[in-house]
Amino acid sequence: MAETKIPRATAKRLPIYYRYLNILLDADKKRVSSTELSEAVKVDSATIRRDFSYFGALGKRGYGYDVEKLLTFFKKILNQDTLTNVALIGVGNLGHALLNFNFHKNSNVRISAAFDVNEALANTVQSGVPVYPMSELKKQLIEQQIEIAILTVPTSVVQQVTDELVSANVKGIMNFTPLRISVPETVRVQNVDLTNELQTLIYFIEHYGEQLGDKSADEK
Repeated sequence: MAETKIPRATAKRLPIYYRYLNILLDADKKRVSSTELSEAVKVDSATIRRDFSYFGALGKRGYGYDVEKLLTFFKKILNQDTLTNVALIGVGNLGHALLNFNFHKNSNVRISAAFDVNEALANTVQSGVPVYPMSELKKQLIEQQIEIAILTVPTSVVQQVTDELVSANVKGIMNFTPLRISVPETVRVQNVDLTNELQTLIYFIEHYGEQLGDKSADEK
């Protein structure tokens, strides 16, 4: 299949569709309309139809979408048949929370290696994940062929650690620090600023009251 170029906002919604389709399949639901999907995932039906149109004719007018076929399609698009190993850099409070959650319980992603400067943590296993000293970062990432990393390190060392990740051929970084890191164009960064997200939520609650709904800035 040729690679399909889709908008970033659409790409963010694909895992949401995939999760809900799994729920429908478990409930033995055979087909679903864009209106039903809209009510469940809180994305308007026109947007859903537009998202799906990037991949060709996935449904039929008057019939809707075949749940099993649609799920199989998105499973392939999202590469759900392949397990993706991720490295966690920084095993502090947030790092421990991510280890306890780990992603393989809910998807095809799992944290398979963690790194920290704390000597008491190095060479231990936390929540089933081996923790290595930072001195082994590049070596382990290359040997384990890990290309995605989660950053939960102090801001004072975040760029230094980022540079090490880049030198270890990491292609994607989820950055939980408030700083914006510099990377080559070949590396993708996803910034997750929890404080900013919470402040945005508080702003909407205070200024929009009962008219909030479920409006995401990335929805369109």
